[in-house]
Amino acid sequence: MKHWVIGALMAAMALPLSAAEMGDDGLHKQPWMRDTFKDLREDLAEANAEGKRLVLFFEQRGCIYCTKMHEEVFSNAVISDYIAENFFVVQLNLYGDVEVVDFDGESLPEKEMARKWRVMFTPNIVFLPEEVPEGMTAVDAAVAVMPGAFGKGTTKDMFTWVAEKRYALDNGEDFQRYHARMIQERNNGNFD
Repeated sequence: MKHWVIGALMAAMALPLSAAEMGDDGLHKQPWMRDTFKDLREDLAEANAEGKRLVLFFEQRGCIYCTKMHEEVFSNAVISDYIAENFFVVQLNLYGDVEVVDFDGESLPEKEMARKWRVMFTPNIVFLPEEVPEGMTAVDAAVAVMPGAFGKGTTKDMFTWVAEKRYALDNGEDFQRYHARMIQERNNGNFD
């Protein structure tokens, strides 16, 4: 009996501290992800009403990089809380069939919208402005796109850079320069 208890304890210790919940669609779920009708004009209006920024997360079933982001980055309370407080997140499935209505009014299944927006891999995170000009697509209106899985520091910096509208500043500090400065301020990359 003693060996069984020790074995069970060791197995439990080997599991990740915070495994991301998996939805019926095979995609990881976070409490701050919204289940919407995927009409981006409505989602943007709701995000603005809450004082948050609209962000689109493209993921796919079995994506090891999506798993990495959910289990290693989004499990961090600082990052997860920051996203929950500042962003209205809509998850999209790279191969999904749910209809999405783009800002230009075109309605397509998720997988066709992904092709329209040239999304080729996951995770792919698209950050939207508070206002999208009439007739413009989401990808053309985006203020930033985070293509791929990144570490905690890079992810936190990208979400902060967008939330603080640093992309609109005329100070010569694009995201890469901002991120480099943040790495230095975090004790030479200690957070990444």
